[in-house]
This record gives sequence, structure tokens and C-alpha cells, in this order.
Amino acid sequence: MKKISIQVLTLVAALAVILTLSLSASAQDGAALYKAKCAMCHGPDGSKLAGHNLQTADVQKQSDADISGIISNGKGKMPAYKSLKPEDVKGLVAYIRTLKK
Repeated sequence: MKKISIQVLTLVAALAVILTLSLSASAQDGAALYKAKCAMCHGPDGSKLAGHNLQTADVQKQSDADISGIISNGKGKMPAYKSLKPEDVKGLVAYIRTLKK
């Protein structure tokens, strides 16, 4: 019984590490894209230059799908970035989540 529990625990721990690494990689990829496409309006830390402050609770409470939609389709003064691949948008969303206060 203990042997099964240790195996299950090891498997769960390994999966957690893999998921954490993949999320971190996505956010890292998003960081470079953010600097190239977003920082000029939203600021290097998301705190706003000419665009919306991405650190606020209002932004951070939005779903990933909502933020993805805004990135892809634009909103207000923000232009649509329809040329971005879905994985690029996902990386941007992951990076935006790291800007939370």
C-alpha cells in the first residue's frame, strides 16, 4: 500500500513540475512579445503609459478568454492583433497575469 502511495505522490509531483515549467515558458515567451507589441502603450510593467493599466484588479479578474479576445480583436483605442498566433496570445495572457500587483 505504501509503495503505491509513493508512486502516486511521485507522479503527481512530476506533473506539477511539468505544468509549472510550461506555464513559466509561456509567460517568458509572452514577455518578449509584450515588450515588442504592448509596452509602448501599457508600460514596461503594465502600469500604463497611454493604454489601460494591466496591473489593476479589474484587468486581472477578467478571464483568459476575455483578455485573449481583447488582444485579438482590440477594444476602444487598442488595435486588434489578428496576426498573432493563438500560442502567442496565450503567452501574452500568461505574462499579463504576472503583472498583478
